[in-house]
Amino acid sequence: MSELLVPTFAAIAFPEIDPVIFSIGPIAVHWYGLGYVVGILFAWWYAKKLISKPRLWANNTPPMKPIDLDDFVLWAALGVVLGGRIGYILFYDFAKYIANPLDIFKVWEGGMSFHGGMLGTTLAMVLFARSRKINISSMLDTVAAGVPVGLGLVRVANFINSELWGRETDVPWGMVFPTGGPVVRHPSQLYEAALEGIVLFAVLAVLIFYGRKLKSPRFISGTFVALYGLSRIFVEFFREPDAQLGYLFGGWLTMGMVLSIPMVIIGLAFILSARNPEVKTQR
Repeated sequence: MSELLVPTFAAIAFPEIDPVIFSIGPIAVHWYGLGYVVGILFAWWYAKKLISKPRLWANNTPPMKPIDLDDFVLWAALGVVLGGRIGYILFYDFAKYIANPLDIFKVWEGGMSFHGGMLGTTLAMVLFARSRKINISSMLDTVAAGVPVGLGLVRVANFINSELWGRETDVPWGMVFPTGGPVVRHPSQLYEAALEGIVLFAVLAVLIFYGRKLKSPRFISGTFVALYGLSRIFVEFFREPDAQLGYLFGGWLTMGMVLSIPMVIIGLAFILSARNPEVKTQR
């Protein structure tokens, strides 16, 4: 493994892109924050497109109105930010934040957990759906369909920030990250952007527009959860574990794997339990 310490193994130069897009006085706009904003707005726009097409839904009846999605945007943003931050604190660096409580509010320094954000957004969806008398499963499906785009954008922002890089490697596309030491590493952020973003979005789109799976509540959200979990587990084999955690249980497991395994199980349960009410009606 000593040859991996030689930077000449990096066949691709790391593109030094400023993490700050622009700044006005003390206010700075980061690619990372923009990824979240664009991701949320895209999911909102895409969800409105889906409910505007009655043929995609059981009995040709969308489960909600456009104004419901307009009102849900703020709920979604709060769920993502609060859930993501709390999840990171609890799952990844609890000791640090207990010792320095004020650091909890320094969101601009990074420290967001997808699993925490997903739990926060799921709670927001459940509460919102109940308040509007919307079918919870269909609410989950509608929002999940557009989420991969935001995931992909945030992973690209992780790459630009030179964070969450991969393990040492000698593959031709390896890179030496400015914050990753003088070793060649997997650009694991781009692996995640491709799998969690492009591939997952494409699979869900095919299931929605060609498989008509929005007619079976829980199928799309179940597919999203299961495939994300599988993608994350796969990429974790190439991603460097968080320094403060390392490998868990003295083996090869990482926190990302531990948190993703239940996702696969829950996602499969959703898929297997999904039913199209139109089929029952025709019998």
